[in-house]
Amino acid sequence: MPSIHASPASLPDFGALRYLALGDSYTCGEGVPEEQTWPALLANRLREAGIPVEVEIVARTGWTTGELLSALEQRSPAGPYDLVTLQIGVNNQYRGLPEEEYRAQFQQLLQSAIRYTVNDANRVVVLSIPDWSVTPYAADRDHLKIQKELARFNHINREETRSQGGYYVDITPISLFGAQGDEWLADDRLHPSGKMYAAWVEVILPVVHTALGR
Repeated sequence: MPSIHASPASLPDFGALRYLALGDSYTCGEGVPEEQTWPALLANRLREAGIPVEVEIVARTGWTTGELLSALEQRSPAGPYDLVTLQIGVNNQYRGLPEEEYRAQFQQLLQSAIRYTVNDANRVVVLSIPDWSVTPYAADRDHLKIQKELARFNHINREETRSQGGYYVDITPISLFGAQGDEWLADDRLHPSGKMYAAWVEVILPVVHTALGR
């Protein structure tokens, strides 16, 4: 299992931007090498654009919003950060946890993310929850039920993000590629492959450039 606080993707660079990625299995990249996770791929694209960046990841497979909150309370990431991304909620849906609880805890996480940037919501980017109902892992499950539940959770995180002034990236349509072949999925046939994460980065990157103003 990937570590909670992953090592920076490269040695610290003088003047490098500090990037904090918060989430669950999709952020720590369950089933793929660290260099193929989307935060690592995003950081590499920024470096290619001449923007040095250090990455810190606080994420673990299986985490809900409540568990991510607990981890942040215990570890207290040392800001300020130039960029914070947040993607969380699939395990709330998977475990059948209440939408009201998700909204309240997501609000807390979003407020923490903004605080880590010294109260600059423009430096916070939220990603939607992928649709795992199309994967082989979900073959014997109620696909429509999963899709409807995820849509409601994504409505919540989109609404809360916009109300706080953060940026929102909808990667859910790209996650549907998981139905098109194993090259889009990790070996567990549930989580994304490096190829899918790279596709996510194509839509995340322009938003991050806007958030960073460069």
